[in-house]
Amino acid sequence: MRIDSTHRAWLVASAVILGVSAVLYAIYRVPASAGSMGGTAMGLAFGILGFAFMIFAGLLGARKKVPVWRVGRAQMWMRGHLWLGLLSLPLILFHAGFHSGGPLTAVLMWLLVIVVVSGLFGAILQHYLPTVMTREAPLETIYEEMEHVNAQLRQEAAELVEGAGARTAEDEEGVTIAVEEQAAPLQRFFAEELRPYLENSAARRGPLADASLAERSFAQLKRLLPPELHDTVDDLEDICEEHRQLARQARLHRWLHGWLLVHIPLSLALLLLGAVHAAIALRY
Repeated sequence: MRIDSTHRAWLVASAVILGVSAVLYAIYRVPASAGSMGGTAMGLAFGILGFAFMIFAGLLGARKKVPVWRVGRAQMWMRGHLWLGLLSLPLILFHAGFHSGGPLTAVLMWLLVIVVVSGLFGAILQHYLPTVMTREAPLETIYEEMEHVNAQLRQEAAELVEGAGARTAEDEEGVTIAVEEQAAPLQRFFAEELRPYLENSAARRGPLADASLAERSFAQLKRLLPPELHDTVDDLEDICEEHRQLARQARLHRWLHGWLLVHIPLSLALLLLGAVHAAIALRY
């Protein structure tokens, strides 16, 4: 994986902060039998710094929601969101002395772990899935336009099949004949297999959902039809392939953005409960 200069700077800074924090924790660590680490000056420093990093990571979402905020480059914020959000976990562990404590702190600890893990999972997806999407769905379409494109594909396929039944051809003696009866296998294939597949925008099963099985299905269909209709079968196969790529792109798009449904609400809950925990700790 190529690491750009901004990424490298955040990586180095995070490693330095983590290293210094680990040394300080080793020096000032409070044994479990001696009381809570969080109540000491060093423990409070770890807690404040860890919570500040969580707030910084949360501000990335605010920056996206408020377009007028243009403080720093977007890339800087993204890298900072990743590395400081990740760094907040060991700092909070140092703050707690690696003990969960009461119910609220236990909930906070689990929330932090889930938020960090989901964030790492999302970062991995955002790094690799666009490449996978380009490779597996080269006919990439804007996500919001997919249903419209699928509707156009269904209409185009129906017109091709309808037009095939109205075509004519010449027999070996040069006599013009209608292809309608010979197109019956094509019309049956469209009604029973192709149209149901094209009407399901998220189709994942069936012979047409698999490229190799679909190729065999269309090859078998050609054997049932006169040569005059083979070009129509080729066009229908292209439509099927485009629909298959759109379905694959839709699934990858849901993976690419679906993790946020977990990450964002839990991040907000973590910040709110963290503020409550800090207020209670300072008060008592």
